[in-house]
Amino acid sequence: MKDQTPTRRIEAGYLILVFVIMIQELLIFIKVYADQAYTTPELLFSLGTLAALLIGFFMPVGVTAVAVFFYLVSYFVWLNTYAHVDILSFSWLLLVPANMILASVIHSGLIRNRRLIERLEDLKDMSPQLDLDTSLGNKLSLEDAVIKHSNLAKRYPQRYDFCMAMFKIEFLPLVKESLGSRRYARLLLELSHTIQKQIRYEDYKFFIDQGRFVVLYPMTNQEHLQQLTARIKQAMMNVEAVDRSGSPLKLVVRTGALVFQPEQFSKYEHIDAVIAALERNTETDLIGEYV
Repeated sequence: MKDQTPTRRIEAGYLILVFVIMIQELLIFIKVYADQAYTTPELLFSLGTLAALLIGFFMPVGVTAVAVFFYLVSYFVWLNTYAHVDILSFSWLLLVPANMILASVIHSGLIRNRRLIERLEDLKDMSPQLDLDTSLGNKLSLEDAVIKHSNLAKRYPQRYDFCMAMFKIEFLPLVKESLGSRRYARLLLELSHTIQKQIRYEDYKFFIDQGRFVVLYPMTNQEHLQQLTARIKQAMMNVEAVDRSGSPLKLVVRTGALVFQPEQFSKYEHIDAVIAALERNTETDLIGEYV
């Protein structure tokens, strides 16, 4: 598939324009070499190409198209009636319109590029910017990790186990309304960094929208899970957030956890069921064993 991005069109326009300018300069050199003089026609040709570039770059596309058509008709009439036909005068028929068209293409590409950047800036304001590290924001990655670790735990039940915990921002609509999109995005990033500081390198952290973080703890037993989730929850609630009016916003975070059980292995293949079980457990800050 062809690349139709504005940057690619601008790049192609510049390359062709450089090639056309090289041809123009070559024709002038040939004419000057043949006549052994730099006369008025050569000067007019150079000024004409510069004027064509300015017209094509600063005028709208429609005006440029009309100017090209008017120039072609007028110049063709002049070429057949009054002009002394040589390689330089004949080249004016094509090179000057080419300058206008190429400059117009480059200008329109720059405009599209600017509009694209403006749209991206608007989207950045509308959509929270999430941490791309540690699979944050990727539900499919969470599903893959759960399937992998549940298979390991089933295959080696005496030597391997894992737990999962969900950390959910309570009263999320109110939090979003109070913070706005930019502050909410910064809050998610800050919460992500806070969780990352509290977990081990071998643990997995995910964000699955609606203010819900999921952490997968390999080789962690149930005895330590309560203390671990409580520590992370407290660290998240200690994150400072300021609403639109400049007032501090106190976060409320709920937690729920699951401990893998071999007899529940088949249910861990369905990530939606696992997430639903974790969310049910957040209602009572419960550590459960069944999906």
